[in-house]
Amino acid sequence: MRDLATLLPGRAAVLDGGLGTLLEARGHDLTGQLWSARLLLEEPDAVLDAHREYFAAGADVAITGSYQVSADGMGDATAADRALRRSVELARRAADEAGGRIVAASVGPYGAALADGSEYRGDYGLTVAELRAWHRDRIRTLVDAGPDLLAAETIPCLAEVEAIAAEFEDAGAQGWISVTVNLRDLRSGESLREAGVIADASDAVAGVGINCSHPAEVLRGIRALREVTAKPIVVYPNSGEHWDARSRSWRGEPGFPDELVTAWRDAGASLVGGCCRVGPEEIRRIAGALGAEVTPTRS
Repeated sequence: MRDLATLLPGRAAVLDGGLGTLLEARGHDLTGQLWSARLLLEEPDAVLDAHREYFAAGADVAITGSYQVSADGMGDATAADRALRRSVELARRAADEAGGRIVAASVGPYGAALADGSEYRGDYGLTVAELRAWHRDRIRTLVDAGPDLLAAETIPCLAEVEAIAAEFEDAGAQGWISVTVNLRDLRSGESLREAGVIADASDAVAGVGINCSHPAEVLRGIRALREVTAKPIVVYPNSGEHWDARSRSWRGEPGFPDELVTAWRDAGASLVGGCCRVGPEEIRRIAGALGAEVTPTRS
């Protein structure tokens, strides 16, 4: 795997947007517990085309569709292994077609497998050792599939930050850890700064950041992380809406302006993109604000 700092272009890099967001917009049913991960095995061409569209919009980095994939979540370890490997294969194909762009293999939180919104609470009741054991096989499978780096995403609590950092080290991986925050701290109520300290202490953690959070949380989060680490900072918030796990629907008003994007960059973000409800047009705007090359839209 390659070090994140060596992968970055000579400007803030552009991440892609929500893979599930785009697939849903294209008419795919993602209401099941596996979300977009179901399509990795059933309709892989749809996932490939989604990656292609984000690259055309200016993304430098494709985050794979493996967020929701686990043996527990799929109920089948063999199918989970196939889906994890397929997620990297599809993103790599799109990245190669786009001129050799970056593939980050998504490592979703333990809470994603529960499909009950607990990744937005972090109240797992598991120890670091238990979380390490749960993540171990999927991390090693993703490393073996050959991405450029890993992307641990939507991590809500310090125990899981510590567990993932340790498993990255044991697997010989490089990757970022991105937490989800609310009111300046992790969803668990624990310290965002402490998450940055844990990430900074590990040579296997190439960057640290914030995703799947409200855009208004990002700027102060960058500043808090920059106080404790000089590693690249990664930010990719939601559209501004919030997920209601009971109704399984999004609520609130979407959107964040270009001025916020450039403020994140100026505050120290090295990679900027979008998470849930952020699609190709929003990534195109982010890419434009950051000076990335964008494929013109067809008239």
